[in-house]
Amino acid sequence: MADAKVIPFDEERPRRRVAGARRVRAVPAPAEEPGTEAAGAEAAAVESGAAESGGGSWDRRLAGGLAFLRRRVTGDYEVDEFGYDKELTDQVLMSMMRPLFDKYFRVEVKGIENIPAEGGALIVANHSGTLPLDGLMMQVAVHDHHPAQRHLRLLAADLVFMLPVVNELARKAGHTLACSEDAQRLLEAGELVGVMPEGFKGIGKPFGDRYKLQRFGRGGFVSTALRAGTPIVPCSIVGAEEIYPMVGNAKTVARLLGIPYFPITPTFPWLGPLGAVPLPTKWTIQFGEPIATDGYPPEAAEDPMLMFNLTDEVREQIQHTLYKLLVQRRSVFF
Repeated sequence: MADAKVIPFDEERPRRRVAGARRVRAVPAPAEEPGTEAAGAEAAAVESGAAESGGGSWDRRLAGGLAFLRRRVTGDYEVDEFGYDKELTDQVLMSMMRPLFDKYFRVEVKGIENIPAEGGALIVANHSGTLPLDGLMMQVAVHDHHPAQRHLRLLAADLVFMLPVVNELARKAGHTLACSEDAQRLLEAGELVGVMPEGFKGIGKPFGDRYKLQRFGRGGFVSTALRAGTPIVPCSIVGAEEIYPMVGNAKTVARLLGIPYFPITPTFPWLGPLGAVPLPTKWTIQFGEPIATDGYPPEAAEDPMLMFNLTDEVREQIQHTLYKLLVQRRSVFF
């Protein structure tokens, strides 16, 4: 299988490597053969026809799928230097997550207008659910409900990029290491970046502590937003806490496996693989009013008191919205 063409993320900035991060090796694009341009036009016409038909023509769908597979086999697709594959994300990964979003969790999205139509922004959300499905659902919410169909680039923990298969899929979906350098580059390039500062403390907390925000670290995300001059958009997610009610933590097993925690729920590990099926809770994702950072001087990113105050402001806004949504919720499942 041929290599994909790598599009440099920022031609003018020096290259660097981050420990644990995978970089895609740039390869020269293959020389165009006679008829390549015509073949590309034909594929575009096929896909355009499939879109215009509204999915009513199976032969056009099949032709579009074959054209997609041909591009994957020949390497005629593009990824950026972080490994993000827009075509694969739009046509495959989003299609796989969308049934969970629309049919299983029936996610209701509020405040999508608070996400800017263009330019960089840092979306900061609460984290919960034992497994990080909340980040994926937030990614679908931004793409499918924002008028500009923007893509959310999530910052993930090192563990994600140490797992086989998961590492590759995360890179393809636009995720990158949770480090300030990568986040700043993405923000300065006009990308939407998502971060969940609670980390494993939030996603692995006991069911009795649901919807109680954990510590937001040292405010590194605020410093990154200040350096990039991009707004911070608080995001509150209700419904994820109940998909895997974590009633215990087998710490010895977790240490043996090298993972932060080993969850025990009413169904896992007692029911085996069946116990890993999440409960079909009803979700709400609300994006709050953005907090501007472009009015601060450059040295503000080094002011610990300012970072503490802004971090506390973001945390309080998310917590307040969580309580408000919980009061409005009729039921965990409806």
